[in-house]
Amino acid sequence: MNAGGFMVRVSRGGLHVSAEDYERYFQGISGIILIRRDSDLLILPVRLAQAGGYLLKRKNLAGDRVAHAPDFFRANGVRDDDEQDIEVIWDAVEGGLIGRGALSAY
Repeated sequence: MNAGGFMVRVSRGGLHVSAEDYERYFQGISGIILIRRDSDLLILPVRLAQAGGYLLKRKNLAGDRVAHAPDFFRANGVRDDDEQDIEVIWDAVEGGLIGRGALSAY
């Protein structure tokens, strides 16, 4: 893993983020936008719910979050039963997380 990188998990159509990583990168943010750029996955924070995107719902008492986005993943060739860990890093230019090559298999 690159310095400053961490893992998110794609499982059952959802993007899972640990509580620690949520607090570090998305504290107080209730939603994200997922974008495919070539084979990269961009995960951008959404400050206003009216802007759209996927809600980051709390999934357990530890504070881990999940954004249910089966439509995004299906549209990008990821089946509902596919599971994978994706290394992401914060990209200040993009203003969000980027998983380089995360969608290259699809």
